[in-house]
Amino acid sequence: MEHIQIAIDGPAGAGKSTIAKLLAAKLGFIYIDSGAMYRAVTLKAMKLGVDLEDERAYDFVENTKFTFVDGNLYMDNIDVSKEIRQTAVSNNVSLVSSYYFVRLELVKAQQALAKSHNVVMDGRDIGYQVLPHAKYKFYLTASIAQRAKRRYYDNLERNISSDLNIIEQEIERRDHFDTTREHSPLKAADDAIIIDTSNLSIDQVVSLIEDKVREEENHEF
Repeated sequence: MEHIQIAIDGPAGAGKSTIAKLLAAKLGFIYIDSGAMYRAVTLKAMKLGVDLEDERAYDFVENTKFTFVDGNLYMDNIDVSKEIRQTAVSNNVSLVSSYYFVRLELVKAQQALAKSHNVVMDGRDIGYQVLPHAKYKFYLTASIAQRAKRRYYDNLERNISSDLNIIEQEIERRDHFDTTREHSPLKAADDAIIIDTSNLSIDQVVSLIEDKVREEENHEF
């Protein structure tokens, strides 16, 4: 049986992680949050005290273990799902994820995770880099203002204090960094379906994608 791969890409705050996680649960697929893996590497680098701007300092990635259990990321057998959402991690992950060696190692890990399961994977280069042969590809986007609001309210739910204006500035900065980086920049795959989520609820977007997949697969799962 050929396994089904669903790639969901998009900028920070477009809702892709929440949508991908809910979609995977509805379809009974494995959810792989590629962005969380880059956050985890950033967290580990910070804990190791390495110079974040020295790409040669990331050789530890090669021996780092990643697994997903019920949507939660375990790095080296420790659940880091909450810790990787710290502001310090958010502010440094674009830099860390721009390094060729880091991307090379994590892409290999992501492809291995997707090899033997039906998966929903979200990120910034999934459709054209990590899973270029995925049967389903979606690119989610939204206005910077809307994405900042979502991040702000998400922080409130996590009891993380934040400033809406600062979040907007951080998202704009990250968009520029992610779309202009040399290795695997943020962009939609040529064959991806683009969905603007600005005026759609999370559930509406999940339903749109779920209906598309079930229709194509003749409701076989």
